[in-house]
Amino acid sequence: MTDIKNPLHILAGRPVVLLLSGGLDSATCLAMATGAGARVLALTIDYNQRHRRELAAAAALASRYRVARHIVLPLDLRGFGGSALTDDIDVPKEGVGPGIPVTYVPARNTIFLSVALGWAEAAGATDLLIGVNALDYSGYPDCRPEFIAAFETMANLATRAGVEAAVEGSTRFRVHSPLQHLSKAGIVQAAVEAGLDMGLSWSCYDPTPEGLHCGRCDSCRLRHKGFVEAGVPDPTLYAVVPA
Repeated sequence: MTDIKNPLHILAGRPVVLLLSGGLDSATCLAMATGAGARVLALTIDYNQRHRRELAAAAALASRYRVARHIVLPLDLRGFGGSALTDDIDVPKEGVGPGIPVTYVPARNTIFLSVALGWAEAAGATDLLIGVNALDYSGYPDCRPEFIAAFETMANLATRAGVEAAVEGSTRFRVHSPLQHLSKAGIVQAAVEAGLDMGLSWSCYDPTPEGLHCGRCDSCRLRHKGFVEAGVPDPTLYAVVPA
């Protein structure tokens, strides 16, 4: 029996392709989806990112939640560069500021959702799940609700399944982003309610050689802020506890 307070309860018994990065947001979506009784097909993109420790976190989460299938797909975006996560550019450590930071990876969520869409159509799934957030985040344009809505429209225009469903008068694909309008504190609370062991997730953009969260990058700062504001103990091991 699923919890009707879980916004993903509509996915009970259905296959869903989840973009699982290993971060707190995608891990929360995983816990919510499995708690709702969905059959999770987890997709992790190995884009040769700087913070490769998150790949191990994704694998651990997929194992813990016994997903139906976990694909780690190599897609080397270092060939393009253009980001501190895929190029020889220093990760900012001065705090979350205005504008789009250099940790933005060009068109990343568009690319990742497109790959997820391909798997969904091949697997006969109609639902995609992504842990984007447009409140406490780094200002990435592909985390906004307008982007998610536009991608969903495109998905139903660009696929055979979408076109055939339109002929029948229905909509085939849905992109679910249950954390879209939550603060980071709200995401931490949602993770608590879903029973997630948040210590399994990884957020840091620039891990230390010892394998610790640096505590100074935007992602570390936002992560710790969420725990503090939610009043939940932060299980993360930081080299420097974010101020």
